[in-house]
Amino acid sequence: MSLTVLMNAGPWLSVPPPGYGGIENVIATLVPELRRLGVKVVLASVGSSTLPVDEKFSVYDDGQFAALQRPYNQVCGVSQAHLAGVVRQVHGRADIDLVHDHVEAVGLATLAAMGPAAPPVLHTLHWDLAKHPELYGNLDAGARVRVNGVSAAQLARAPRALRAHSVGHVHLSTPLAVHADRAPRPEKGDYTIILGRINPGKGQDVGARLARRTGVPLVLAGPVGPYHRPADLAAAGEEARQNPDVRFFYDQVAPHIDGDVVRWVGTVAGRERDDLLAGARASLFPLRWEEPGGTAVVESLALGTPVVATGRGCLPELIAHGRTGLLTDDEEELGELLLAARRLDPDECRREAAERFTPAVMAQRYVTLYETVRAAARTPQLQAA
Repeated sequence: MSLTVLMNAGPWLSVPPPGYGGIENVIATLVPELRRLGVKVVLASVGSSTLPVDEKFSVYDDGQFAALQRPYNQVCGVSQAHLAGVVRQVHGRADIDLVHDHVEAVGLATLAAMGPAAPPVLHTLHWDLAKHPELYGNLDAGARVRVNGVSAAQLARAPRALRAHSVGHVHLSTPLAVHADRAPRPEKGDYTIILGRINPGKGQDVGARLARRTGVPLVLAGPVGPYHRPADLAAAGEEARQNPDVRFFYDQVAPHIDGDVVRWVGTVAGRERDDLLAGARASLFPLRWEEPGGTAVVESLALGTPVVATGRGCLPELIAHGRTGLLTDDEEELGELLLAARRLDPDECRREAAERFTPAVMAQRYVTLYETVRAAARTPQLQAA
């Protein structure tokens, strides 16, 4: 395939990220498969990114995620500076066939404003589409710019103007799904796990209360704001409470943590994370928001761990109720489902992941969308999806 794609990962974390980093992990999963299909990838990221690509350029030497804790008027230029570098690259060369953008809001706005002479753009929406009503509700990016979601449920909630630019959705994938159906069955522990950034939308406080009520041990694995380890958060002192996720943790989650029934282990990565997830009886997702993509869901299935969740957002698209997980609309019922999840077959979860959620499946879908976007850019009439 003769296709050169500028993959815009943004300025916040390296690719792959050192630990938690949802979008950066998606890109790190997608790019190797694209290159195996013959796509040349030019990565717009930070200098510390180590993902093998055909070319890489950066504005910042390292990830700027920590800057997000500063006041808005001190940090608002970070994304813009990175996007200015992307624009310079696009203007300075003629071999970019398409820009695949992953930078929230400013990526779409900047690339749409480049005009008809710029290459086609596919902007992937990884987040809650209710966040930017002025941008999404009034989007008129012409035939050159298209968007895709990470689930059908996510796009169903999009404003009409944004949906008019949509070319559909692509479910997320995980390298763990490759040959997952052939993997030996891991030994299961007696705990459940919530994997992900600790914040109100993920519902770790609900999970902690359920664990204390049912006696089913719960492991919370993920960062609190910018703090990846309990020791880091403790060392930050009271000043850390300026971060809303830190306040949520201290006020709603920490009172339930006893080191026995409920534990917070901080960010885990690599083999440690995989072993922790594979050893759990179930992954718990007591969601308060409409989960758009569900990376941790597909990782859980690939490691043979059934999912127990509130059936919000993409969860009904990813989970076969009664086979690979259990879904409910009632927070309180989650406690009963945690106990019932022990009857689900881990092998069924792995078979589902190996069929639906491999990087190869995701990459092939994106290649199809790239051709759709390029064809649309040659068509002046924008059609609603």
